[in-house]
Parts: sequence; structure tokens; C-alpha cells
Amino acid sequence: MSISKGRQPFHGPAVAPFVLALGLPAALLPAALLLLAPAAQAHHLMHLLHLKPTPLTGLISGLAHPVLGPDHLLFLLALSLVGLRHRASWMLALLGTGLAGSALGLVLPGLPFAEALVSFTLVLVALVLLGRLDRRLLLPAFALHGYVLSATVLGWNPAPISFYVLGLLISQGLLLLFALGALRHTAVALSTTTTRSLAAVLLGCGAAWTWSALVG
Repeated sequence: MSISKGRQPFHGPAVAPFVLALGLPAALLPAALLLLAPAAQAHHLMHLLHLKPTPLTGLISGLAHPVLGPDHLLFLLALSLVGLRHRASWMLALLGTGLAGSALGLVLPGLPFAEALVSFTLVLVALVLLGRLDRRLLLPAFALHGYVLSATVLGWNPAPISFYVLGLLISQGLLLLFALGALRHTAVALSTTTTRSLAAVLLGCGAAWTWSALVG
């Protein structure tokens, strides 16, 4: 995802409830919070390391991009909470729409307020978790994430772009599988109160980041 100048620094503790809900071992908590530190705002690896676009660097950047983008990472973790109630085909449909969104972003870039809309998807998924919205709204929401993730590779040659998109697909798929697997072991502990608390975190982050993107 492209770097938004108006976005406020991201603070790791906002994701701490998700880390704990996923049942991550205590040894992994510092590493998880390190990934979510404010410095991760420049979350496109090609820019961070000043790399030239090649198939290898494109793949690496695609693998890292969803992990280093806090709004996208939170959205993926929240999708895993929704996915607990549905079959694996639902998650595959999400990945497919994300891929379609990336393809659309390469052909028709420049959607107005795209960054703000991506942040607002956190509000949508929170309302889905609370039972206020239909989960099918998450399909176009995930496509929007894919659309914005493609903006950083505009102007690249086809080979690096292809490997970047492949990296995105692998990274997002593995994140969803890992989160779903971890959550299934702790699903009993995810009470209604816990789910509402996580939804409140999403609502707060989504609203704050949306406002920041609009006024920045």
C-alpha cells in the first residue's frame, strides 16, 4: 500500500488485543509489536530498502507488504474472526476478490479517497463482527485493499508486477490460515464481550485513520 502522508503514526498496542486473542506465544509478542511500530509506516519494502524492481524483489515486497501495512494487517486479522463462522470457501472468495482488485488497480488507478476508504473498511468489518452488517460487504472491501496495494507497482515491468501480486496472494493467504488456525484453538475463550472489545478497537482505528486520511 502506498504511503499516506496524512496518516498518523501507528501504535502497536492497538493490535495487542488481536495478538493475545490469537493465542500467540509470549516469545512472539515482542516480535509482533516490533512489526507494528511507528517506523512501519513506510511499509513498502521497495521504498524502505531502495531496491530496484526485479522478479525477486517484487516477490519479497509482495510478501512483506500486507504484514507491514497496519490497516491491512488489522483487516486480515479481523477477517479471520469472521471466518470462524464460515467455510474455507469464504476465505478463498475473499482472496479472489483481493486479486481482482489488484488487477483493476493496475488497469484503472487513481480512485479518489482510496486510502480513506481502506481505513473505513475496518469500521465495516467491526460492524459485521457485531452483527450489524452483512458479511458479503467484506468482498468489495477486500477488493479495495487489493486495489490500493497495487498502486505501489505502477510503472513496473510485467515480470516484477506478476511476482509482486503472487507475493501478496501468498502472504495474505498464509496470514489468514495462521490466524484461523490459532483462533480455532482459542475460540472458546472468545466470548461475546471479547468480540465486542475487538470490534471496538477496529471501530476506533478505522474512524481515526479515515479522518486522518481525509484531512491530511
